[in-house]
Amino acid sequence: MRPRYADLFRRMGDPDPVERDAAFDAVLFDRGEALPDLISAYKVFSKDTLRRFYAVQLMGFSGAKTAIPPLIEALEDPQPLIRAEACRSLEDLRARTAVPQLRGRLEDLEAEVRIAAREAIACLT
Repeated sequence: MRPRYADLFRRMGDPDPVERDAAFDAVLFDRGEALPDLISAYKVFSKDTLRRFYAVQLMGFSGAKTAIPPLIEALEDPQPLIRAEACRSLEDLRARTAVPQLRGRLEDLEAEVRIAAREAIACLT
């Protein structure tokens, strides 16, 4: 991960919400350029739900089709919050190729994930 984005992702874990929001906004502004670092951050922060959530959300905001494969992987994340956000991010990217994997989330144990998957499928089909 490039130093600029490593620092911003470190700051996204700050207890101060103003600091977290400023770091998130900085990555959001660079989201297209930051995509490789977002994918890396999702893996690097494997034990940090909040930063994985941010990475998945920002991948969806990137507008880049290259974000689809890592978002499909995120559909299998152990945290329901991340799985639901991956559904929403795939919807944001209009990832019709992900519909089969989204259908798999219709059987998720968590209602939030099932709802997000159902809404994404409805939008994409």
